[in-house]
Amino acid sequence: MAQVMRPSTTGSLFATDGKPHPLQDTLLVVTLVCGVLAFVTSMFHSLHLLSSWAGLIGILTGAYGQFISETTRERFGLIVGLGLSGVGFYLGLAHGGLFGGVI
Repeated sequence: MAQVMRPSTTGSLFATDGKPHPLQDTLLVVTLVCGVLAFVTSMFHSLHLLSSWAGLIGILTGAYGQFISETTRERFGLIVGLGLSGVGFYLGLAHGGLFGGVI
């Protein structure tokens, strides 16, 4: 009956090892926010600058987050954010690119 006496070691929502990971959690949130922003704004042709830049930032933060992530939950959220960022980035490039008409 020793398993009943184990304390709960959950530190944060995304850390399954019981330790806090503030940098990884921040990168996860930034990647998800940029991914959703890039994906939603890529549906509008006139917002190609926003979608392509948000997608690029999401891809870069997600790639670095994958490099330093420590738990499976962090990696799962980063992959979702990377996918959304990638779709938004490429559709933003197709609609006009990072500098489309500015340079």
